[in-house]
Amino acid sequence: MIVVAAGALLWRRENGVLKVLLIHRDRYDDWSWPKGKLDKGEAISEAAVREIKEETGLTVSLGVKLYELEYKLDNGNRKVVHYWAAHVTDKALAQQNFVPDEEVAELEWLTVTEAKKRLTYKHDIDPLKLLQSLDESDHLDTKALIVLRHAKATPRSDWSKGEATRPLLPIGRVQAAALTNILAAYGPKTVLTSRWQRCLDTVSPFISHYKVRLVKRSLLSERGAKLSPIRTRKLVKKFAKRKGGLVICSHRPALPTILNAISIFGDDEQQEMLTRAQTMKPGELYVIHLAKHPAAKSAIVGIESQVPLFED
Repeated sequence: MIVVAAGALLWRRENGVLKVLLIHRDRYDDWSWPKGKLDKGEAISEAAVREIKEETGLTVSLGVKLYELEYKLDNGNRKVVHYWAAHVTDKALAQQNFVPDEEVAELEWLTVTEAKKRLTYKHDIDPLKLLQSLDESDHLDTKALIVLRHAKATPRSDWSKGEATRPLLPIGRVQAAALTNILAAYGPKTVLTSRWQRCLDTVSPFISHYKVRLVKRSLLSERGAKLSPIRTRKLVKKFAKRKGGLVICSHRPALPTILNAISIFGDDEQQEMLTRAQTMKPGELYVIHLAKHPAAKSAIVGIESQVPLFED
């Protein structure tokens, strides 16, 4: 049996010094990172944000994914823990609501050097080294650019009222609802979407719940990207360079044009990964983490994908 858990290395700066947050559990008398097991039907990224809130009282958005740690439990089962970096803003810190309990007794912000000495388990040092490396290359502070293919739609053969109005299937609406907290985990501030109905239906639950900015563009439809690919790429690049996280929701035939526009920010390996992303399934998404202040040629720090939670 494999036990899956998710968490993050929470970081902030105090007078220019990088600090990370460790938790102390009385039950085990250990110091480690905030994390926890997934609830039934919960996505990994969604679980990470929830567990951080429960264990530290902090509301955060996930940054670049750092590490997948696998080890053997005392009962013989394997455990896999997914770790992200997550910046704790001044606002989040001011709104923190932490109450010590039997799960987490104490929190402490430490420098990287202090944290390496305080951590109980040697395997917890590995993601910290990666976080430190990202900081040293000025790639720790990132924003998320999420490319999302719309959820499962009514087949073309079953719809005679035009491509622009073709809606989601019932399973597609379930996928759209499930995407709400998955998208929110990365803190996007804007949703840029095709005007066609199946894309609008896909992002609607997220828009309604989190009140983020919605921008509709015909250039992201199948027809728009086919007729004006240069203009579509220009649109994507313009929004990718803006401040704040972004969701781009579109259609399979438009994905090559969209991903090609984003791939200019990456190296050869990242470009290859974005090429593979052109075949993503309905309801699947790719999260491209862009450095806010890149010190190197490549502005893409990391890429991760999440397949749809529900498929027929």
